[in-house]
Amino acid sequence: MQQATSSGVRDANSPGASRWSSENVLRPAPGGIKGWLMAFALSTGFPLLFRLLRWLPWNLRLGVVFATRYDEVCEIFRNDAAFRVAYGKKLHVITGGEPFFLSMDDTPQYRHDTEALRKAVRVSDIPARLIPEVERLGEQLVNDAIADGKGQIEVVELVRRITFELYQSYLGIPDPPGAALPASVMRLFEFQFADDFDDPELRKEVDVVGPALRSHIDTLIAARKTAGVVQDDVLGRCVAMQAADPASFSDAQIRTSLLGLIYGGPPQPPMVVPQALEQLLRRPDALKGAQEAARSADDKLLAGFVFEAMRFDPVAPFLRRVAKQDADIAAGTPRAVTVAQDKTVLVAASSAMMDERRVPNPTQFDPNRAADQYIHFGLDHHQCFGIHMNNALLPLMLKALLKRQNLRRAPGARGKLSKRGPFADQLWVAYE
Repeated sequence: MQQATSSGVRDANSPGASRWSSENVLRPAPGGIKGWLMAFALSTGFPLLFRLLRWLPWNLRLGVVFATRYDEVCEIFRNDAAFRVAYGKKLHVITGGEPFFLSMDDTPQYRHDTEALRKAVRVSDIPARLIPEVERLGEQLVNDAIADGKGQIEVVELVRRITFELYQSYLGIPDPPGAALPASVMRLFEFQFADDFDDPELRKEVDVVGPALRSHIDTLIAARKTAGVVQDDVLGRCVAMQAADPASFSDAQIRTSLLGLIYGGPPQPPMVVPQALEQLLRRPDALKGAQEAARSADDKLLAGFVFEAMRFDPVAPFLRRVAKQDADIAAGTPRAVTVAQDKTVLVAASSAMMDERRVPNPTQFDPNRAADQYIHFGLDHHQCFGIHMNNALLPLMLKALLKRQNLRRAPGARGKLSKRGPFADQLWVAYE
């Protein structure tokens, strides 16, 4: 069991598996009937239910409203005036009551905060800084496994290490003293996005981790100011912006922005990128095509293979939206439905990407699909803040591995992707 400490979740020097492994980062999977039901729902139950709901000529109410067709999903994502995100309550626990744009409507504060942060998190950093670093880390780690005589690597750990080394350096957030940041932020991510039943044990950990990380970031901000030297990372840029215009960023805004970025972003690639490789391994022709793209440095085609693989197992089956007032979906069609004020809609982007009305031959693997057939990162107002980074970097996290010869599953059960609840747990592959 992972133990909460005064500064995080698990001592960074704990014995056993590496600090990047799922054993040290994820909580134990639910056991018994609960664990079985969760695994069945994610792998089989939701896809079957969504297929049925897409087929029905009307919208079926099952206590909540499901949006499963492509047009309905896009309609809700694009109608922020009627449907709000459901993140506010738990986000305030994490941030200590400070607002963060993840839960905001399209307000002046939302526009101020996102515009200010985009001056520190720059699209121009992607080709200049982030892409070379992802490729360097991937090559180093994949080659190290060969040099060590193993010829095998665990993909979830590989992607997690690439992701956190990249973003901790880029954001300017090292590990807290005595704690490993990947495990700490994973608790916050799970609490925010995957704690449907309000697990009291998880809340206990969050009540330790949240204040500890806020204090850690406050210490980092103060240290940067004391040093008086501008470092070219996101924290350094925020501090420089504040010095030039004190009204632009308070310390609390800098802390909350960095906290939101570190717990909202890096936990996701270790979930979805190994799932994409699992889908490629199930399809030898697709795996061959992805490897040819990687070896020829055709990054656009490689992205086509990876994002198409993600379509078959995306990061989440659905997202929640809550009606601000009585609001209609699919008005003027037989599937028209009114969602009452304060009622929840489960918006199934995973289902939308399988809707044959807008996604031709959805069960066919096609790496050359049009970009609008994917809704991996949402749409419009609450589209993922890091969408440009995701589009560029997620495929490259597999590039070094895909370039290797004789890439295959490791023998036995560990050569197939396992999960802990909704999170990718481990997937071992062998290569030469």
